[in-house]
Amino acid sequence: MPRSSPAPLTSGGALVPGVTRVAVLRANYLGDLVLTLPALAALRAAYPDAEITLLGAPLHADLLADRPGPWDSVVVVPPWPGVRDEPGASRESPAVRRFLEEQRAEGYDLALQLHGGGGNSNPLVSALGARVTAGARDTGAPRLDRWLPYTYDQHEVLRCLELTGLVGAAPVTLAPRLAVTPADAAAADAVLPAGPEPLVALHPGARDPRRRWPAECFAAVAGALAGAGARVVLVGAGDDDRRAADAVRSATPVPLLDLVGRLPLGALAGVLARCRLVVANDSGPRHLAEAVGTATVGVFLEQNLLNAGPLTRRRHRVAVSTRTACPVCGLDQGRARCGHDRSLVADVTPETVRAAALDLLEDGGPSVHAAVERTPGAHIRGSARGTSADVRAQQPGRRVAR
Repeated sequence: MPRSSPAPLTSGGALVPGVTRVAVLRANYLGDLVLTLPALAALRAAYPDAEITLLGAPLHADLLADRPGPWDSVVVVPPWPGVRDEPGASRESPAVRRFLEEQRAEGYDLALQLHGGGGNSNPLVSALGARVTAGARDTGAPRLDRWLPYTYDQHEVLRCLELTGLVGAAPVTLAPRLAVTPADAAAADAVLPAGPEPLVALHPGARDPRRRWPAECFAAVAGALAGAGARVVLVGAGDDDRRAADAVRSATPVPLLDLVGRLPLGALAGVLARCRLVVANDSGPRHLAEAVGTATVGVFLEQNLLNAGPLTRRRHRVAVSTRTACPVCGLDQGRARCGHDRSLVADVTPETVRAAALDLLEDGGPSVHAAVERTPGAHIRGSARGTSADVRAQQPGRRVAR
């Protein structure tokens, strides 16, 4: 009789006994955090009484402070090469030494690496001193106690769920979800207009310039949405988003509400939750919009759609470019980066995005998560040493087993 194999997306490993403290490393960008949320939910269901600490980036502490979710705290990882790349990043810096000393003192029973292939992140997880470690391992990366091979061609939600399955945490959802707090809603009310018009947000930026759809294309879609009765809002942060938004404004005659650079992450979540629709590149704000329950149209490169695209299509549509060759030199960008950084999604037509956006605009009202009442006591805590690595977002209301 042939051997049976585990069903897809069941837990592939046994629960670790006696777990009271869990660390999860995922210290990269906003979209990466959102794609990790189903894995964190699986861990919470598998270890309901454990204290779960996300070892993340500063933006994670900013976003998750005072926010209910399947974590108890966020500790900011100091600059570490290949994990948080910043000038002067070193595995031997004073900040790293303080961080590791403090984290070892936490006495983690379980530490998971959900950050990448493990070449740089597995040594960090191993240095935490946890009783059991687990995560992905690319060719040549150090081993953890429980590991799976890292392959690029896998959706990040499923990759993280497979990795949490190594420690007995079966999936409870595939959909990233992030609660909208009363503070988010109040911040959105302070900047958004009152009125019956549906709101549509545009995010014309992207961290990788090759994923940026041309401004004139966003402008064409903005005009169509305004013509359909929507109020169009520009969102984003940073100099690149500012330039992209200015280009969109100069290319469209319709009035746009410009909120670029004006929204902390919590306020951005509130604004996106108030919108009926978000049209964006493959970017953190698009992922955040999906997580707070808003319909999206995303402009994707085919290779990124595989890793990070929405898993469903009723309320999330995609417009996809299959281009891989640089429009300047012809180099295949799937194999190497030439440095020209010209858009690879410019061949996506405005008609494609406009049709999807108008279809979703007509398909019911905004999907806004109910605001969640906060439990007093949540805070951002710095240690007595006051290092940036010690900044912690503490989750309220969790019974902590120490």
